[in-house]
Amino acid sequence: MTVITCIEDLRRLARRRVPRMFYDYADSGSWTESTYRANAEDFKPIRLRQRVAVNIEHRNLHSTLIGQKVTMPVALAPTGLTGMQHADGEILAARAAERFGVPFTLSTMSICSIEDVAAHTTNPFWFQLYVMRDRRFIEALIGRAREAGCSALMLTLDLQILGQRHKDLKNGLTVPPKPSLSSLLDLATKPRWCLGMLGTKRRGFGNIIGHVQGVSDMASLATWTAEQFDPTLSWDDVEWIKKCWGGPLILKGILDVEDARRAADSGADALIVSNHGGRQLDGAVSSIAALPAIVEAVGDRIEVWMDGGITSGQDVLKAVALGARGTLIGRPFLYGLGALGEAGVTRCLEILQRELDLSMAFCGRTDIAEVDRSILVPGTEPGIRV
Repeated sequence: MTVITCIEDLRRLARRRVPRMFYDYADSGSWTESTYRANAEDFKPIRLRQRVAVNIEHRNLHSTLIGQKVTMPVALAPTGLTGMQHADGEILAARAAERFGVPFTLSTMSICSIEDVAAHTTNPFWFQLYVMRDRRFIEALIGRAREAGCSALMLTLDLQILGQRHKDLKNGLTVPPKPSLSSLLDLATKPRWCLGMLGTKRRGFGNIIGHVQGVSDMASLATWTAEQFDPTLSWDDVEWIKKCWGGPLILKGILDVEDARRAADSGADALIVSNHGGRQLDGAVSSIAALPAIVEAVGDRIEVWMDGGITSGQDVLKAVALGARGTLIGRPFLYGLGALGEAGVTRCLEILQRELDLSMAFCGRTDIAEVDRSILVPGTEPGIRV
């Protein structure tokens, strides 16, 4: 078996083991995918200052995110269809995150339901919310998250309408996959995945099917979701959701300084600098390029996190150096999940932790709390200052 030493190793293995339509769903962006690529590419010009003859014997990566202790400033981002990368994927990823000591975020569009994940974990997890036109459903969903003991609500603001993703259209993405010659031929080469799916009852959107009047199967769900994403979402809705939830609130999808100021004014506990992994507005600025200006504008008023393009512990270090209190990973843990199931998610986190630890040490720092712009080579930082 190939020795797994980096996230790229997990990606290659996942590509061999996950059906094409679901692998492509995770590993793609909208339109030309320029923003998807920029998210990762814009980390590369940022240079680290190597320091020597510094005592780096005892090092600490522990931090907090909205008051929650974490073993490193990383959380698992909400990702739709996680349970299609591997059977019971959300449960497996949540368990791996719990044991490792980092937060897991369950997507509204998950395969395993809120209740499923709660029944198979001990520590509270976070729940991500999409705003639908059916506000009664949203209230009920928030109530279910509260009842399940979720410790924070993550409200996604950048998916009022769905960006066009060419690969999904060409692959005829459906959940579960509809039988066709091409899909059947592909599935024939993925025996591990097929056996896993045969062994689970979780093959639909668990948070929705059976919880919405008139939605009892995948056909009725498709019609409902096509009509439900709400283009009228406004800051008034953010205020309503904050009151309805009553707990820690995280706002995801901030890319502009003016929106960051509105997020800070809203009373939310954290915001995430994010372009939805390059899956919405193609041609938008990368997350790491947008981060410095947002930190400068509101970093003293609200915790600023970021996601998008992180493929290594060095990327985490660079984001923290540029002011991010925390980072989120989506594709890296999905690659681990698709490659090796729960063990693959754990391996993903181990890789990031080791790369972060070693890189921090080479920069002459022993505590993640000491990391700031001074570890970067001047002039290589991205972004436009406020």
